[in-house]
Amino acid sequence: MTSVELLVRELWDDKPPRSALTTLQTYVYHTRRMFEREALSRDGKPLLVTRPPGYELRVEVDEVDATLFEHSVARGRSLLDAGQAADAARILREALALWRGPALANISGGDVLRGHISHLEELRIRALELRIEADRALGRRRDLIPELRALVVAYPLNEWFHCQLIHELRHGGRRAEALQAYQDLRRILDEELGLEPMAEVRRLHLDLLASSA
Repeated sequence: MTSVELLVRELWDDKPPRSALTTLQTYVYHTRRMFEREALSRDGKPLLVTRPPGYELRVEVDEVDATLFEHSVARGRSLLDAGQAADAARILREALALWRGPALANISGGDVLRGHISHLEELRIRALELRIEADRALGRRRDLIPELRALVVAYPLNEWFHCQLIHELRHGGRRAEALQAYQDLRRILDEELGLEPMAEVRRLHLDLLASSA
């Protein structure tokens, strides 16, 4: 259930017009009509109902992709912790397959909605990390390299992805490429943030240099 007060704040921030409540009611009316046109109601019962002090969207858990994604990631994490890497990898892949681009794209929301979007984006990254860990446990290490190369481009400031790429290149006997991957990360962090790579990555770099000597 979402209160009228929160909906007004999301739509107009701290400067709602005098007609805010009337306009909100109009939005709710059109949303209900849209649900009817799309035949989304169950047994003729409306999905969006008035419930003081606001409105409630009555749907099942498995009808909301975001909720289904959150539950699947939690399940995948539990399976991985329990040593069931194959099941974890499968469930996490299914969870990630729910994504069709950025969360709630083309929607301009307020603070609450933006916070929810940030949560989902962070959880998406965590799901990727967990699925990579599951694949590694299953011995699919070489197959990870192309994906990790794409991920360090998509998330250039995510040191974990860079670290995994360096690890897998080293494991595959591609030490020169691993060293270059480290230099790429170091350059990005220096240019963007003026920082050095985290301690774990620096230790990996020293190990690479020692093994190359």
